[in-house]
Amino acid sequence: MVREAFDRLTPYRDINELLCFASDAISNILKDTIIGFYLTGSLTYNDFIPGRSDIDLVVIVRNPLSKSRISRVEQFHLDIEQRYPQWAERIECSYLPVTELKHILPPETPRPYMGGGKFYAKAPYGNEWIINQYFLYKNGIALIGPEFKTLGDRVNIDDVRKACAADLFTEWAPKINDPDWLENSHYQSYLVLNLCRILYTIIRGDAVSKTASAKWVQTEFPEWAGLVTTAMDWNYNLKIDEKEKAIAFLKFSIEKVKDSDRRLEIRH
Repeated sequence: MVREAFDRLTPYRDINELLCFASDAISNILKDTIIGFYLTGSLTYNDFIPGRSDIDLVVIVRNPLSKSRISRVEQFHLDIEQRYPQWAERIECSYLPVTELKHILPPETPRPYMGGGKFYAKAPYGNEWIINQYFLYKNGIALIGPEFKTLGDRVNIDDVRKACAADLFTEWAPKINDPDWLENSHYQSYLVLNLCRILYTIIRGDAVSKTASAKWVQTEFPEWAGLVTTAMDWNYNLKIDEKEKAIAFLKFSIEKVKDSDRRLEIRH
């Protein structure tokens, strides 16, 4: 992407500057190893909320990164969080070998990953793998390299539905017995909005933004409208106390998905 294009990339000037700087730095570090660098997530489908959304990035490389390059990538991420402190702990970035894109199930080999202000040289994949691939294929924006659609196949929505159900039972259901985790206002909002997307995807057979999913839940299940509004209104400067309602909504979501999982053939 030419430098002038970064000025028009998103409605947020500081994010455009960050993405331009990141593209130059990643290109210099990885050189001929990089295939593509992609913006994904809420910034690519007009669902970005400055007060609570993350900047989601994916780097596709030819081969797994060497230890020396992983070290340089880690330093880059630490530097960029200091350079753009307003987005510190809100940048997520995975480094994926192109061969992993053929997998429908989460790859077994971990990858370098930056998230929540921490860098992991070997981060495992979860059930979010196929969900992320779906949105990356559908909406991803190439900052470096070809369109993502040229690198991988279109993801089947039924595979996304199965992954959402698996994510519910393996990732989110255990939070019922983890009250300390839900003391965090951010996590309460994050859980509720993710459950809205899971419900929408499984019941409607489509995948849309968290905001669109949340509005659908408010209409379809009005008894949860107030909780969903609270989750949507949350930002990093706001404290909420909806732990008990969030757990109740999680239990409700589990039962709703159980009603649908015969068609999905999900084990839980």
